[in-house]
Amino acid sequence: MTALLNLLAAIALLVWGTQIVRTGVLRIFGEDLRHVLAQSMGSRVKAVLAGLAVTSLIQSSTATCLIVSSFLGRNLVPLSASLAVMLGADMGTSLMAVVFSFDLSWLSPLLIFFGVVLFITRDKTTAGHLGRVAIGLGLILMSLQLIILHTRPLIESPAVRGLLAALPNEVLLDIVVGAMLTVLSYSSLAIVLLTATLAGSGILPATEALGLVLGANIGSGLLAVLSTANSPVSARRLPIGNLVFKLVGCLLMLPLLGPAQVELQHWVPTVPQQVVVFHLAFNVTLAVLFIGLTGVMARTLERWIGTPKHQGTERPEHLDASALATPSLAISCAAREALHQADVVETMLRGILPVMRHNDLELAERLRKRDDEVDRLYTAIKLYLTQVSREALSEREGRRWADVMSFTINMEQIGDIVERVLQDLEDKKIRPNRRFSDAGMAEICHLHERLTSNLRLAMSVFLDGHLRDARRLLEEKTRFGALEREYAATHIARLQDNTTQSIETSSLHLDLISDLKRINSHICSVAYPILDSAGGLLQMGTRNSVRAALEGAENPS
Repeated sequence: MTALLNLLAAIALLVWGTQIVRTGVLRIFGEDLRHVLAQSMGSRVKAVLAGLAVTSLIQSSTATCLIVSSFLGRNLVPLSASLAVMLGADMGTSLMAVVFSFDLSWLSPLLIFFGVVLFITRDKTTAGHLGRVAIGLGLILMSLQLIILHTRPLIESPAVRGLLAALPNEVLLDIVVGAMLTVLSYSSLAIVLLTATLAGSGILPATEALGLVLGANIGSGLLAVLSTANSPVSARRLPIGNLVFKLVGCLLMLPLLGPAQVELQHWVPTVPQQVVVFHLAFNVTLAVLFIGLTGVMARTLERWIGTPKHQGTERPEHLDASALATPSLAISCAAREALHQADVVETMLRGILPVMRHNDLELAERLRKRDDEVDRLYTAIKLYLTQVSREALSEREGRRWADVMSFTINMEQIGDIVERVLQDLEDKKIRPNRRFSDAGMAEICHLHERLTSNLRLAMSVFLDGHLRDARRLLEEKTRFGALEREYAATHIARLQDNTTQSIETSSLHLDLISDLKRINSHICSVAYPILDSAGGLLQMGTRNSVRAALEGAENPS
């Protein structure tokens, strides 16, 4: 029993090591890897090579599939080239299995020691993440040695030998078991290495080991299909096409397993290496057979899995679940969705003037309903950001995380204010059939024009973080407050002149310019994080004095 528990612990360590390496590499090179994949879609050969290179680094064809599927979900790359990338990705994992099959036990303690030193001393830096990768590689090598060590007592046990002899020699069963183990462990690489190690220890016959390898390939395809089950239709086509290639390859390979085993024994000296070489040869063969059929498969998938005619336009487009393992990528995705949210807010804000000028109830109602979309986007972005591991963020990424969260909160609050403004216009102007005085309407139009201009400037500041624009935005807050006070005073003067239109709309007019000022305050708050991080507030005066001045401008006694 102790030997079995030790073996299970070693297997768990192997799976955990592959997970650590994958997440560590994605956190360091995630954006670069995506760029490589995106730039490799010009030809099938380049796509295959890019898939091979990227997957050799992250050691997971499933992770590569999720990255490329996210491109497809936004219609950035063609499906045929993406299928070619996956053929290369499968070769990448099999190539790493060959590397790990060599005796690298001497390297394990060095990797773990220096990895731990880097991870502890340089946490949340690139060096710290490299230390994490080194720890994962060391754990993989150590676990392979532990598996060999703890299988020996099991092999010598008469009960285990009797159980192995009683197992049916059925290749299809081996394939099913291999696929299930891969899905459960979330790593075909770990299962192939485990199979090779157990076969080398004598606990698995060679024919069963080859069947498990075929099952591991199918399992990796299934894993990608399951991981993209909730993605857009265009993103789901890639893993399904890749799985079809694997299934066809396995069917073609079944009658050739016997001759393949004989040839492997003739050319490859050790059993573990025979298993991993078979894994590599199988995926190279798939690439050679199907590289010319990716276009046909792409067209077939597009016919089989058509895009639904009616798709909701309010679904977040940029919140890529596969990017969550790479915090910098996930934050970029959230920032793009926050800009989309700001676009919806801008549409609502611009619609205020046509509603006022034309007393358009129908437009007012449509614009108010857009606030529901703003709220849904806010909730989606907030929940997405909370899934990003804050512990893995560098100081710069942590600031950006907070900036995105603050920006989307401000946009949600602006949407709420605009909704209330539109409701007030309906209740106090449109239905009673009142109108602003010409002077009052001109003042509101002027404030509205500055407001929309400030919103566009705030979106630019949020996107680019330019210090000069952030200062301009903060200065606009002071100017807007001064204009609001000036126009409130001129409105009071018109009341003293007994202007009928001003008297009828007085309450609405004052509330409206006050609401516009509140919206502007939310817009201009985008500048604070940029100025804080750059020390810009200190250059404009102490932060407390600036804010006190601004608050005094907003709330005159």
